[in-house]
Amino acid sequence: MSITRHRQILEFLMEGQEQSVSFLAEQLHTSEITIRRDLTILAEQGKLVRTHGGAIRNELPFVPFVQKAATQTQAKKRIGQRAASVVQEHDILFLDCGSTVLAMAPYLKSFQNLKIITNSLPLIWELREAPHLSINLIGGELDLHRQAVHGSVALEHVARYHATKAFIGVDGISLKNGLTARSETEASFTNALLAHAKESFLLVDSGKFEKDSYLKFAPLTAIHHIITNAGLDQQLIQQYQEAGCHWIEA
Repeated sequence: MSITRHRQILEFLMEGQEQSVSFLAEQLHTSEITIRRDLTILAEQGKLVRTHGGAIRNELPFVPFVQKAATQTQAKKRIGQRAASVVQEHDILFLDCGSTVLAMAPYLKSFQNLKIITNSLPLIWELREAPHLSINLIGGELDLHRQAVHGSVALEHVARYHATKAFIGVDGISLKNGLTARSETEASFTNALLAHAKESFLLVDSGKFEKDSYLKFAPLTAIHHIITNAGLDQQLIQQYQEAGCHWIEA
């Protein structure tokens, strides 16, 4: 079964060494095509990193959405409220599936003329009692762990629209590596939002700064504004500002 095979693949990667597709196929008595498909699935789950010809174990643990949403709740609430304060009537918003972006939802309900385009199921649920808002749910493959919709169809959906503002989250951000993510799926989706929005806002709590996830997907210059909570060193803030990021403190 694929579940058993996935577990065995991860066991072969436990030592932190890269293993090739051919090696894994030989050890598990299956085809290289099957192994490549397995590696793609495990990479999308954030459990390993694809390399040229193989894979290596991802040491950063995957955190389900419900667990993310339960951390830094007060900071996320302040960031969400501050982010909503830059929204204007008649805006067209891209909102990603991050837990910090979700914190904007309560503060968007008072608007009368917004178009919201999102892949986040919790966000749709939060805004269900605001029928005056125009909600566009992005189509594609359902990811139950992230409670969101992703995939190639989702990217095609995003490309049909142009937003005035995009609000996104990331797994990590640093001066050296820019924006980083745990999965290629989330990285490609975020890049699509950035490419089709006039103005971009990164919502991120202070604990994610100068911490990189495994996949670099965009430079700091891809972001127009950073909205975060207080607590960062002023010298570090100045470095981000010098890198071109407009700093907004919640």
